[in-house]
Amino acid sequence: MRRLIPTGDPQQPVTMTEAAEPVPRADEALVRVEAFAPNRGETFLLADPRPDLLPGKDIAGLVVQAAADGSGPSVGTRVVGHPPQGGWAEYVAVPTDSLVALPDGVDAVRAAALPLAGITALRLLRAAGPMPGTRILLTGASGGVGHYVTELAAAAGASVTAVTATPERGQRLSALGATQVVHNLDAASGPFDLVLESTGGPALARCLAKLVPGGTAVWFGQASRTPATLDFFDFFTGPENATIRHFHYAGAPYDRDLTTLVRLVAEDRLHPEIGRVADWSDTADVLVDLRDRRIRGKAVLTTGAAR
Repeated sequence: MRRLIPTGDPQQPVTMTEAAEPVPRADEALVRVEAFAPNRGETFLLADPRPDLLPGKDIAGLVVQAAADGSGPSVGTRVVGHPPQGGWAEYVAVPTDSLVALPDGVDAVRAAALPLAGITALRLLRAAGPMPGTRILLTGASGGVGHYVTELAAAAGASVTAVTATPERGQRLSALGATQVVHNLDAASGPFDLVLESTGGPALARCLAKLVPGGTAVWFGQASRTPATLDFFDFFTGPENATIRHFHYAGAPYDRDLTTLVRLVAEDRLHPEIGRVADWSDTADVLVDLRDRRIRGKAVLTTGAAR
């Protein structure tokens, strides 16, 4: 089969190669990949790839070999999955607790855009607590996670102020339910009950200053690649006291959350923001554009395997 592997070259981060088909474990199904969606975090891993890196965590396709232990979807089932690695290939082995069937109304492109970003959004909001009436400040809102968080939180009754780098990158967020879309943190009119912060650098401290006393900041990313710096005394000009929570989405099983995401898409209640769809022969160029923020929302690559 064909597989994309890292090169270490920042301008050509992956190349196509021939590889053996994966041999599934007893609790894994073999999936023929129809579409996959890279995540911006994966582009950072490609900058200095470890020798055993096989990228690819968000896929959609067709089960061609069911799990030997009898779990999961049967042969011929259209699925979306979140394997631990190896999804940028013609075939991937996926644990059945990270794999769910797709209804006829959900195509492979939209399905592939769901796993990491969608699971992150669901779990982030679950960790943040009840949404009705909550005033939320969301940074990094124009990425895949940000679009899902905005739509899900707004639908649950929150008031979302979304922060994006440019007007173009934020143009869909109002339609998804954002109360306010701003392109500079200074323009975000607070105070806020909850901050969802994913950019790092100076943003975390600036966001904390906009919290209500006793408010909560959930820190779930560092997209700027710049560490945050906090000053104890800054709190006295802001919330005086606040809770900062570190959040990371990972932890199988994923099938429950994937089922929720697929159901919401099928019911027209969740709308993946897909900024680019391309053939997987163009993956290297797409990865560079995703890394450099030239793609709004998600990018999806198709393998041509759909029938």
